[in-house]
Amino acid sequence: MTAPAIAQFWDDAIVPTLIDYIRIPAKSPHFDPEWKRAGHIDAVAELAADWCRRHALPGMQVEVVRLGERTPVLLVELAATGGPAGDTVLVYGHLDKQPEMTGWRNGLGPWTPVIEQGRLYGRGGADDGYSIFAAIAALRELAARGQAHARIVALIECCEESGSYDLPAYLEALAQRIGTPSLVVGLDSGCGNYEQLWGTSSLRGLVNGVLTVDVLTEGVHSGDASGVVASSFRVARALLERIDDTHSGMVRHAEFHAAIPHERIDQARAAGEVLGSNLWQRFPFVPGMRPMDDDLGQLILNRTWRPMLEVTGAEGLPPVASAGNVLRPRTRLLLSLRLPPALPGDFAGKRLKQILEFDPPYGASVTFEVTQAASGWHAPITQPWMAQALDAASQAHYGKRALWLGEGGTIPFMAMLGEKYPEAQFLITGVLGPNSNAHGPNEFLHIDYAKKLTACVADLLAAHAAR
Repeated sequence: MTAPAIAQFWDDAIVPTLIDYIRIPAKSPHFDPEWKRAGHIDAVAELAADWCRRHALPGMQVEVVRLGERTPVLLVELAATGGPAGDTVLVYGHLDKQPEMTGWRNGLGPWTPVIEQGRLYGRGGADDGYSIFAAIAALRELAARGQAHARIVALIECCEESGSYDLPAYLEALAQRIGTPSLVVGLDSGCGNYEQLWGTSSLRGLVNGVLTVDVLTEGVHSGDASGVVASSFRVARALLERIDDTHSGMVRHAEFHAAIPHERIDQARAAGEVLGSNLWQRFPFVPGMRPMDDDLGQLILNRTWRPMLEVTGAEGLPPVASAGNVLRPRTRLLLSLRLPPALPGDFAGKRLKQILEFDPPYGASVTFEVTQAASGWHAPITQPWMAQALDAASQAHYGKRALWLGEGGTIPFMAMLGEKYPEAQFLITGVLGPNSNAHGPNEFLHIDYAKKLTACVADLLAAHAAR
Protein backbone atom coordinates (compact mmCIF):
# COMPACT_ATOMS: atom_id res chain seq x y z
CA MET A 1 0.00 0.00 0.00
CA THR A 2 1.06 3.57 -0.67
CA ALA A 3 -0.40 6.71 0.89
CA PRO A 4 -3.11 6.77 -1.84
CA ALA A 5 -3.85 3.16 -0.94
CA ILE A 6 -4.38 4.23 2.68
CA ALA A 7 -6.97 6.69 1.42
CA GLN A 8 -8.65 3.97 -0.60
CA PHE A 9 -8.64 1.61 2.37
CA TRP A 10 -10.31 4.30 4.45
CA ASP A 11 -13.02 4.71 1.82
CA ASP A 12 -13.56 0.98 1.25
CA ALA A 13 -13.10 -0.53 4.71
CA ILE A 14 -12.98 2.08 7.47
CA VAL A 15 -15.68 4.64 6.70
CA PRO A 16 -18.44 2.02 6.19
CA THR A 17 -17.57 0.44 9.54
CA LEU A 18 -17.46 3.80 11.29
CA ILE A 19 -20.96 4.43 9.94
CA ASP A 20 -22.11 1.22 11.63
CA TYR A 21 -20.21 2.17 14.78
CA ILE A 22 -21.83 5.61 15.03
CA ARG A 23 -25.29 4.03 14.91
CA ILE A 24 -24.62 2.16 18.19
CA PRO A 25 -25.40 4.31 21.28
CA ALA A 26 -22.43 2.96 23.25
CA LYS A 27 -22.53 5.59 25.97
CA SER A 28 -19.82 5.38 28.59
CA PRO A 29 -20.82 3.79 31.93
CA HIS A 30 -21.02 7.16 33.68
CA PHE A 31 -23.84 8.11 31.31
CA ASP A 32 -25.42 4.65 31.04
CA PRO A 33 -25.27 2.80 34.37
CA GLU A 34 -27.16 -0.06 32.70
CA TRP A 35 -24.49 -0.42 30.00
CA LYS A 36 -24.04 -4.12 30.63
CA ARG A 37 -27.73 -4.90 30.23
CA ALA A 38 -28.05 -2.58 27.24
CA GLY A 39 -25.20 -4.36 25.46
CA HIS A 40 -24.07 -1.40 23.35
CA ILE A 41 -20.51 -1.30 24.69
CA ASP A 42 -20.10 -5.01 24.06
CA ALA A 43 -21.52 -4.47 20.58
CA VAL A 44 -18.92 -1.85 19.58
CA ALA A 45 -16.11 -3.94 21.07
CA GLU A 46 -17.20 -6.95 19.01
CA LEU A 47 -17.74 -4.82 15.90
CA ALA A 48 -14.17 -3.52 16.11
CA ALA A 49 -12.76 -6.96 16.92
CA ASP A 50 -14.54 -8.59 13.97
CA TRP A 51 -13.25 -5.86 11.65
CA CYS A 52 -9.69 -6.34 12.93
CA ARG A 53 -9.90 -10.08 12.30
CA ARG A 54 -11.14 -9.53 8.75
CA HIS A 55 -8.29 -7.15 7.99
CA ALA A 56 -5.61 -8.75 10.15
CA LEU A 57 -2.01 -9.10 9.08
CA PRO A 58 -0.38 -12.56 9.34
CA GLY A 59 0.13 -13.52 12.97
CA MET A 60 -2.04 -10.75 14.37
CA GLN A 61 -3.91 -11.71 17.55
CA VAL A 62 -7.24 -10.05 18.28
CA GLU A 63 -9.08 -10.53 21.57
CA VAL A 64 -11.84 -8.84 23.54
CA VAL A 65 -10.68 -9.10 27.16
CA ARG A 66 -13.14 -8.91 30.05
CA LEU A 67 -12.29 -8.64 33.73
CA GLY A 68 -15.30 -9.49 35.87
CA GLU A 69 -17.95 -6.76 35.71
CA ARG A 70 -15.62 -4.18 34.17
CA THR A 71 -16.06 -2.73 30.72
CA PRO A 72 -14.17 -4.77 28.11
CA VAL A 73 -10.99 -3.85 26.26
CA LEU A 74 -9.94 -4.79 22.75
CA LEU A 75 -6.38 -6.12 22.66
CA VAL A 76 -4.52 -6.48 19.36
CA GLU A 77 -0.98 -7.89 19.23
CA LEU A 78 1.39 -8.11 16.29
CA ALA A 79 4.95 -9.44 16.43
CA ALA A 80 7.87 -7.25 15.43
CA THR A 81 9.17 -7.33 11.87
CA GLY A 82 12.33 -5.40 12.78
CA GLY A 83 13.89 -2.93 15.18
CA PRO A 84 15.63 -3.58 18.50
CA ALA A 85 14.80 -6.92 20.11
CA GLY A 86 12.07 -6.74 22.71
CA ASP A 87 10.96 -3.25 21.67
CA THR A 88 7.23 -2.51 21.90
CA VAL A 89 4.87 0.22 20.71
CA LEU A 90 1.59 0.70 22.59
CA VAL A 91 -1.28 2.17 20.59
CA TYR A 92 -4.21 3.54 22.61
CA GLY A 93 -7.79 4.45 21.76
CA HIS A 94 -11.31 4.01 23.10
CA LEU A 95 -14.75 2.98 21.85
CA ASP A 96 -17.13 4.36 24.48
CA LYS A 97 -18.98 7.59 23.74
CA GLN A 98 -20.30 10.76 25.28
CA PRO A 99 -24.10 11.15 25.63
CA GLU A 100 -26.40 12.60 22.98
CA MET A 101 -26.36 16.35 23.83
CA THR A 102 -28.95 18.71 22.39
CA GLY A 103 -28.57 21.19 19.55
CA TRP A 104 -27.82 18.92 16.59
CA ARG A 105 -28.46 20.57 13.25
CA ASN A 106 -31.49 19.42 11.25
CA GLY A 107 -30.71 16.14 9.54
CA LEU A 108 -27.94 15.26 12.00
CA GLY A 109 -27.98 13.35 15.26
CA PRO A 110 -25.66 11.50 17.62
CA TRP A 111 -26.59 8.05 16.27
CA THR A 112 -27.34 9.16 12.70
CA PRO A 113 -24.17 8.97 10.59
CA VAL A 114 -24.09 11.52 7.77
CA ILE A 115 -21.26 12.28 5.35
CA GLU A 116 -21.26 15.87 4.20
CA GLN A 117 -18.40 17.75 2.50
CA GLY A 118 -15.84 15.17 3.57
CA ARG A 119 -17.00 15.09 7.17
CA LEU A 120 -18.55 12.10 8.90
CA TYR A 121 -21.04 13.41 11.44
CA GLY A 122 -22.18 11.45 14.49
CA ARG A 123 -21.14 10.66 18.02
CA GLY A 124 -17.84 8.91 18.58
CA GLY A 125 -16.34 8.72 15.11
CA ALA A 126 -13.70 11.33 15.88
CA ASP A 127 -13.71 10.78 19.66
CA ASP A 128 -12.36 8.20 19.30
CA GLY A 129 -13.80 5.27 17.39
CA TYR A 130 -11.56 5.77 14.35
CA SER A 131 -8.39 4.97 16.34
CA ILE A 132 -8.18 1.19 16.04
CA PHE A 133 -9.10 1.26 12.36
CA ALA A 134 -6.44 3.87 11.63
CA ALA A 135 -3.85 1.86 13.56
CA ILE A 136 -4.52 -1.29 11.53
CA ALA A 137 -4.42 0.73 8.32
CA ALA A 138 -1.01 2.12 9.28
CA LEU A 139 0.32 -1.38 9.94
CA ARG A 140 -1.02 -2.61 6.60
CA GLU A 141 0.77 0.31 4.95
CA LEU A 142 4.09 -0.76 6.48
CA ALA A 143 3.57 -4.36 5.38
CA ALA A 144 2.85 -3.23 1.83
CA ARG A 145 5.97 -1.05 1.81
CA GLY A 146 8.08 -3.84 3.25
CA GLN A 147 9.10 -1.58 6.13
CA ALA A 148 9.82 -2.91 9.59
CA HIS A 149 8.04 -2.08 12.82
CA ALA A 150 8.55 -3.05 16.46
CA ARG A 151 6.15 -5.30 18.30
CA ILE A 152 2.75 -3.62 18.36
CA VAL A 153 0.14 -3.79 21.11
CA ALA A 154 -3.12 -1.90 20.60
CA LEU A 155 -5.19 -1.41 23.74
CA ILE A 156 -8.67 0.00 23.07
CA GLU A 157 -10.74 0.62 26.19
CA CYS A 158 -14.45 1.27 26.75
CA CYS A 159 -14.40 3.49 29.84
CA GLU A 160 -12.43 6.58 28.80
CA GLU A 161 -15.34 9.02 28.79
CA SER A 162 -16.03 8.00 32.39
CA GLY A 163 -12.47 8.73 33.52
CA SER A 164 -10.87 5.39 32.54
CA TYR A 165 -11.51 3.94 35.98
CA ASP A 166 -11.32 0.40 34.58
CA LEU A 167 -8.03 0.99 32.75
CA PRO A 168 -5.60 0.51 35.69
CA ALA A 169 -6.96 -2.98 36.32
CA TYR A 170 -6.34 -3.94 32.68
CA LEU A 171 -2.87 -2.39 32.65
CA GLU A 172 -2.02 -4.56 35.65
CA ALA A 173 -3.71 -7.73 34.39
CA LEU A 174 -2.17 -7.41 30.92
CA ALA A 175 1.22 -6.10 32.04
CA GLN A 176 3.18 -9.09 30.76
CA ARG A 177 1.39 -9.09 27.41
CA ILE A 178 1.87 -5.35 26.96
CA GLY A 179 5.48 -5.30 28.08
CA THR A 180 7.37 -2.03 28.52
CA PRO A 181 6.76 0.17 25.48
CA SER A 182 9.40 2.61 24.31
CA LEU A 183 6.75 4.49 22.31
CA VAL A 184 3.11 5.20 23.13
CA VAL A 185 0.84 6.42 20.34
CA GLY A 186 -2.47 7.79 21.62
CA LEU A 187 -5.07 8.72 19.01
CA ASP A 188 -7.53 10.46 21.31
CA SER A 189 -6.58 14.10 21.12
CA GLY A 190 -6.94 17.12 18.89
CA CYS A 191 -5.34 19.20 16.16
CA GLY A 192 -5.02 22.95 15.88
CA ASN A 193 -6.03 22.91 12.22
CA TYR A 194 -6.51 20.38 9.43
CA GLU A 195 -3.36 21.44 7.58
CA GLN A 196 -0.53 19.68 9.46
CA LEU A 197 0.33 17.08 12.07
CA TRP A 198 -0.20 18.16 15.68
CA GLY A 199 1.29 16.54 18.76
CA THR A 200 -0.24 17.09 22.18
CA SER A 201 2.36 18.45 24.59
CA SER A 202 0.24 18.54 27.73
CA LEU A 203 -3.22 18.04 29.18
CA ARG A 204 -4.79 19.93 32.04
CA GLY A 205 -6.06 18.23 35.16
CA LEU A 206 -9.55 18.68 36.55
CA VAL A 207 -11.56 18.99 39.75
CA ASN A 208 -15.32 18.64 39.45
CA GLY A 209 -17.56 19.10 42.44
CA VAL A 210 -20.91 20.31 43.77
CA LEU A 211 -21.07 23.48 45.85
CA THR A 212 -24.22 23.61 47.99
CA VAL A 213 -25.31 26.75 49.85
CA ASP A 214 -28.31 26.52 52.22
CA VAL A 215 -29.72 29.60 53.97
CA LEU A 216 -33.29 28.49 54.85
CA THR A 217 -35.21 25.29 55.37
CA GLU A 218 -37.84 26.47 52.87
CA GLY A 219 -38.40 29.34 50.47
CA VAL A 220 -40.04 32.54 51.71
CA HIS A 221 -41.48 35.71 50.16
CA SER A 222 -38.58 37.75 48.81
CA GLY A 223 -40.24 41.05 49.72
CA ASP A 224 -40.55 39.92 53.32
CA ALA A 225 -37.10 38.32 53.73
CA SER A 226 -34.69 40.14 51.44
CA GLY A 227 -32.41 42.39 53.46
CA VAL A 228 -32.82 40.10 56.43
CA VAL A 229 -31.86 36.75 54.93
CA ALA A 230 -28.84 36.68 52.65
CA SER A 231 -29.45 35.32 49.18
CA SER A 232 -28.00 31.84 48.74
CA PHE A 233 -26.96 32.90 45.25
CA ARG A 234 -25.04 35.88 46.61
CA VAL A 235 -23.32 33.69 49.17
CA ALA A 236 -22.34 31.33 46.35
CA ARG A 237 -21.01 34.29 44.35
CA ALA A 238 -18.88 35.38 47.30
CA LEU A 239 -17.47 31.88 47.66
CA LEU A 240 -16.62 31.68 43.96
CA GLU A 241 -14.85 35.04 44.24
CA ARG A 242 -12.47 33.32 46.63
CA ILE A 243 -11.37 31.14 43.73
CA ASP A 244 -11.25 33.40 40.68
CA ASP A 245 -11.33 37.11 39.93
CA THR A 246 -14.57 38.06 38.22
CA HIS A 247 -12.88 40.85 36.25
CA SER A 248 -9.87 38.94 34.87
CA GLY A 249 -11.18 35.38 35.07
CA MET A 250 -7.86 34.31 36.60
CA VAL A 251 -7.71 31.90 39.52
CA ARG A 252 -6.39 33.71 42.57
CA HIS A 253 -4.58 31.09 44.64
CA ALA A 254 -0.95 30.39 43.76
CA GLU A 255 -1.51 26.80 44.92
CA PHE A 256 -3.60 26.15 41.80
CA HIS A 257 -0.88 27.44 39.46
CA ALA A 258 2.32 25.83 38.19
CA ALA A 259 5.44 27.16 36.49
CA ILE A 260 5.14 26.98 32.70
CA PRO A 261 8.24 25.44 31.04
CA HIS A 262 10.03 27.72 28.59
CA GLU A 263 9.67 25.21 25.74
CA ARG A 264 5.88 25.20 26.18
CA ILE A 265 5.82 29.00 26.05
CA ASP A 266 7.84 28.90 22.81
CA GLN A 267 5.54 26.22 21.36
CA ALA A 268 2.48 28.27 22.31
CA ARG A 269 3.87 31.28 20.48
CA ALA A 270 4.66 29.20 17.39
CA ALA A 271 1.19 27.66 17.39
CA GLY A 272 -0.39 31.09 17.86
CA GLU A 273 1.50 32.43 14.84
CA VAL A 274 0.19 29.59 12.68
CA LEU A 275 -3.39 29.53 13.98
CA GLY A 276 -3.87 33.30 14.10
CA SER A 277 -7.35 34.53 14.95
CA ASN A 278 -8.76 31.10 14.07
CA LEU A 279 -7.62 30.13 17.57
CA TRP A 280 -10.61 31.97 19.00
CA GLN A 281 -12.87 32.54 15.99
CA ARG A 282 -13.54 28.78 15.82
CA PHE A 283 -15.76 29.21 18.88
CA PRO A 284 -19.36 30.35 18.31
CA PHE A 285 -19.02 33.78 19.94
CA VAL A 286 -22.12 35.96 20.01
CA PRO A 287 -21.79 39.21 18.02
CA GLY A 288 -19.57 41.71 19.84
CA MET A 289 -18.00 39.17 22.19
CA ARG A 290 -14.18 39.19 22.47
CA PRO A 291 -11.66 36.62 23.70
CA MET A 292 -10.07 37.02 27.15
CA ASP A 293 -6.73 38.26 25.77
CA ASP A 294 -5.45 39.86 22.57
CA ASP A 295 -2.17 37.90 22.73
CA LEU A 296 -2.68 34.58 20.94
CA GLY A 297 0.18 32.90 22.78
CA GLN A 298 -1.36 33.91 26.10
CA LEU A 299 -4.74 32.54 25.00
CA ILE A 300 -3.07 29.19 24.30
CA LEU A 301 -1.38 29.19 27.71
CA ASN A 302 -4.70 30.17 29.33
CA ARG A 303 -6.39 27.08 27.91
CA THR A 304 -3.48 24.69 28.42
CA TRP A 305 -1.42 25.67 31.49
CA ARG A 306 -3.46 28.06 33.62
CA PRO A 307 -6.26 27.05 36.00
CA MET A 308 -9.72 28.20 34.98
CA LEU A 309 -13.09 27.89 36.74
CA GLU A 310 -16.48 27.31 35.13
CA VAL A 311 -19.95 26.73 36.57
CA THR A 312 -21.28 23.90 34.42
CA GLY A 313 -24.62 23.22 36.12
CA ALA A 314 -27.06 24.51 38.72
CA GLU A 315 -29.97 23.42 40.89
CA GLY A 316 -32.39 25.42 42.99
CA LEU A 317 -33.07 27.94 40.23
CA PRO A 318 -36.56 27.47 38.78
CA PRO A 319 -37.16 28.20 35.09
CA VAL A 320 -37.84 31.87 34.39
CA ALA A 321 -41.41 31.19 33.31
CA SER A 322 -42.32 29.53 36.61
CA ALA A 323 -40.18 31.53 39.06
CA GLY A 324 -42.04 33.46 41.76
CA ASN A 325 -40.98 36.26 44.11
CA VAL A 326 -39.28 33.82 46.44
CA LEU A 327 -36.06 34.03 48.37
CA ARG A 328 -34.84 30.55 47.57
CA PRO A 329 -33.56 28.31 50.36
CA ARG A 330 -30.73 26.69 48.41
CA THR A 331 -28.35 27.16 45.49
CA ARG A 332 -26.32 24.24 44.15
CA LEU A 333 -23.61 24.77 41.54
CA LEU A 334 -21.57 22.19 39.66
CA LEU A 335 -18.03 23.52 39.46
CA SER A 336 -15.32 22.57 37.00
CA LEU A 337 -11.80 23.75 37.82
CA ARG A 338 -9.23 23.01 35.11
CA LEU A 339 -5.73 22.54 36.51
CA PRO A 340 -2.18 22.99 35.17
CA PRO A 341 -0.70 19.76 33.78
CA ALA A 342 1.78 19.43 36.65
CA LEU A 343 -0.66 19.89 39.54
CA PRO A 344 -1.93 16.76 41.35
CA GLY A 345 -5.70 16.52 41.09
CA ASP A 346 -6.22 15.04 44.58
CA PHE A 347 -4.36 17.92 46.21
CA ALA A 348 -6.34 20.49 44.23
CA GLY A 349 -9.65 18.86 45.18
CA LYS A 350 -8.86 18.89 48.89
CA ARG A 351 -7.62 22.48 48.79
CA LEU A 352 -10.67 23.66 46.84
CA LYS A 353 -12.95 22.10 49.43
CA GLN A 354 -11.07 23.82 52.27
CA ILE A 355 -11.24 27.24 50.62
CA LEU A 356 -14.95 27.04 49.81
CA GLU A 357 -16.14 25.63 53.15
CA PHE A 358 -14.03 27.83 55.47
CA ASP A 359 -15.92 30.49 57.46
CA PRO A 360 -19.00 30.82 55.20
CA PRO A 361 -20.68 34.24 54.96
CA TYR A 362 -23.46 34.80 57.53
CA GLY A 363 -22.92 31.28 58.88
CA ALA A 364 -24.69 29.75 55.88
CA SER A 365 -24.52 25.99 55.49
CA VAL A 366 -21.88 25.39 52.81
CA THR A 367 -20.57 22.08 51.52
CA PHE A 368 -18.39 21.21 48.58
CA GLU A 369 -18.41 17.60 47.44
CA VAL A 370 -15.57 16.62 45.10
CA THR A 371 -17.02 14.31 42.46
CA GLN A 372 -13.90 13.95 40.30
CA ALA A 373 -10.24 14.84 40.72
CA ALA A 374 -7.90 14.01 37.87
CA SER A 375 -4.26 14.94 37.36
CA GLY A 376 -3.03 16.33 34.07
CA TRP A 377 -0.09 15.20 31.99
CA HIS A 378 3.07 16.77 30.62
CA ALA A 379 4.84 15.02 27.75
CA PRO A 380 8.47 14.00 28.19
CA ILE A 381 11.05 15.86 26.13
CA THR A 382 10.81 14.68 22.52
CA GLN A 383 13.89 12.80 21.39
CA PRO A 384 15.56 14.05 18.19
CA TRP A 385 14.67 10.95 16.12
CA MET A 386 10.99 11.41 16.91
CA ALA A 387 10.96 15.16 16.32
CA GLN A 388 12.62 14.63 12.93
CA ALA A 389 10.26 11.77 12.02
CA LEU A 390 7.15 13.77 12.87
CA ASP A 391 8.31 16.81 10.92
CA ALA A 392 9.19 14.64 7.91
CA ALA A 393 5.83 12.84 8.05
CA SER A 394 3.88 16.09 8.32
CA GLN A 395 5.80 17.59 5.41
CA ALA A 396 5.28 14.45 3.33
CA HIS A 397 1.53 14.13 3.86
CA TYR A 398 0.34 17.65 4.69
CA GLY A 399 3.05 19.81 3.15
CA LYS A 400 3.71 21.65 6.42
CA ARG A 401 5.83 21.08 9.52
CA ALA A 402 4.52 19.38 12.64
CA LEU A 403 3.51 21.55 15.59
CA TRP A 404 2.88 20.95 19.28
CA LEU A 405 -0.05 22.23 21.28
CA GLY A 406 -1.30 21.61 24.79
CA GLU A 407 -4.90 20.54 25.20
CA GLY A 408 -7.20 22.23 27.65
CA GLY A 409 -9.23 19.10 28.32
CA THR A 410 -8.51 16.32 30.75
CA ILE A 411 -7.77 12.80 29.58
CA PRO A 412 -7.14 10.70 32.70
CA PHE A 413 -5.65 7.78 30.77
CA MET A 414 -2.65 9.94 29.82
CA ALA A 415 -1.61 10.51 33.41
CA MET A 416 -2.02 6.77 33.99
CA LEU A 417 0.10 5.81 30.98
CA GLY A 418 2.67 8.50 31.72
CA GLU A 419 3.11 7.17 35.25
CA LYS A 420 3.12 3.55 34.08
CA TYR A 421 5.70 4.05 31.30
CA PRO A 422 7.89 6.98 32.40
CA GLU A 423 10.73 6.16 29.97
CA ALA A 424 8.55 6.01 26.85
CA GLN A 425 8.24 8.60 24.12
CA PHE A 426 4.67 9.78 23.60
CA LEU A 427 2.84 10.88 20.49
CA ILE A 428 -0.63 11.91 21.58
CA THR A 429 -2.52 13.17 18.58
CA GLY A 430 -5.95 13.06 17.02
CA VAL A 431 -8.49 14.42 14.60
CA LEU A 432 -10.50 16.76 16.83
CA GLY A 433 -9.87 20.06 15.09
CA PRO A 434 -11.81 23.30 14.56
CA ASN A 435 -15.58 22.89 14.91
CA SER A 436 -15.37 19.09 15.26
CA ASN A 437 -17.15 19.63 18.59
CA ALA A 438 -16.37 16.52 20.62
CA HIS A 439 -18.93 16.00 23.42
CA GLY A 440 -21.25 18.57 21.83
CA PRO A 441 -23.74 18.62 18.96
CA ASN A 442 -22.62 18.14 15.35
CA GLU A 443 -19.47 16.19 16.20
CA PHE A 444 -17.65 15.17 13.05
CA LEU A 445 -14.61 13.31 11.76
CA HIS A 446 -12.61 15.14 9.07
CA ILE A 447 -12.02 12.15 6.79
CA ASP A 448 -9.18 13.54 4.68
CA TYR A 449 -7.28 14.69 7.75
CA ALA A 450 -7.68 11.25 9.32
CA LYS A 451 -6.31 9.58 6.19
CA LYS A 452 -3.18 11.72 6.28
CA LEU A 453 -2.81 11.20 10.03
CA THR A 454 -2.88 7.44 9.42
CA ALA A 455 -0.01 7.82 6.95
CA CYS A 456 1.94 9.89 9.50
CA VAL A 457 1.50 7.17 12.12
CA ALA A 458 2.84 4.60 9.66
CA ASP A 459 5.90 6.77 9.01
CA LEU A 460 6.50 7.20 12.75
CA LEU A 461 6.33 3.44 13.37
CA ALA A 462 8.87 2.89 10.59
CA ALA A 463 11.19 5.58 12.00
CA HIS A 464 10.86 4.09 15.48
CA ALA A 465 12.03 0.69 14.25
CA ALA A 466 14.92 2.24 12.28
CA ARG A 467 16.19 4.62 14.96
